[in-house]
Amino acid sequence: MRCELEHRPHPANARLALIALAAALVASVVACGDGKPPQQRAAMQKPADPAPVVATPETSTVATGANGAVTPTATYENVAYQDAESAFTAKDYDKAQAMFTAYTDQHSQNAWGFYMLGLSAWKAGDVAKAESAFGEALELDPRHVKSMLNLSRVLLETDRPKDALDRVQAALGIDSESVDAYRLEGRAQYAMGQVDDAIASYRHAIALDTSDVWSMNNLGLIFIQQGKFEDALGPLARATQLDSGVAVFQNNLGIALERTGHLVASSQAYRAALAADSSYEKASVNLARVDGRPDDPGVEPADLATLAQNFAADVQSAGEAPVHDTVAKLPKLDSIPKK
Repeated sequence: MRCELEHRPHPANARLALIALAAALVASVVACGDGKPPQQRAAMQKPADPAPVVATPETSTVATGANGAVTPTATYENVAYQDAESAFTAKDYDKAQAMFTAYTDQHSQNAWGFYMLGLSAWKAGDVAKAESAFGEALELDPRHVKSMLNLSRVLLETDRPKDALDRVQAALGIDSESVDAYRLEGRAQYAMGQVDDAIASYRHAIALDTSDVWSMNNLGLIFIQQGKFEDALGPLARATQLDSGVAVFQNNLGIALERTGHLVASSQAYRAALAADSSYEKASVNLARVDGRPDDPGVEPADLATLAQNFAADVQSAGEAPVHDTVAKLPKLDSIPKK
């Protein structure tokens, strides 16, 4: 999913333009950056198998899809963690899910196996299995922060922000320096209408990691949603300064620039979005609307470098992070299927 905003052409009447734009923005803002689980980090501890065993298909079962198509599905036994992980790294998520299913059958007390099963299932599109697997990992290790955070992503994807927020805040009670947790907290809070809290969470994520471009993008989107286009310029300018090759960052910056009267700079941002993704139709539509138009009268040229620098300095000088109590026992979620 692209992080983007629908944006309509300027009507002749400026007041009508603002009303029309506000309606479009409300309908189209999304928070992105962690909608899918990240690749497993190299620093993650991995279970040690007693001996390396090559994972080979043992039998084949048959899966019938919704359209009646029959697809052979390999099942595995004697699976080594490293072999299953290799399938995940190679982005063969169906195979990784099958292999981690076998691995967890053989190593039913290993939280990391269920964690990787959850990631593989989610990448393969099996959200229910992903939720179940992350839940199993947390049954085995209630302080498994990675499973908490990825379960929260599943809960957000399935429109359960309150449950997601519970999991994220439990994770922050264990690891108060987790940038991913603060970003997810912002997503959940925003989905629940807690706008000020979401802004604070995104800003703290950025304070912890000054290169967290997705929190910057999501923060910019909140400001656009609220009609605070000037406020959106700083985080979006900084995001594109750090990573100019993400089309949605450039497109969203273009919208903020356009709505503040910087039409020349907005056309440049839309062009940059198309340079990053030539198939980005909405950036193309946006560019066609402003291309060749001068800035609004009285508007000074946009100094994006200064805007980015000022935003970075402001976040770093901000106050302390929200306090999250250590959670000894995680809340139960009745929706997690049991084996």
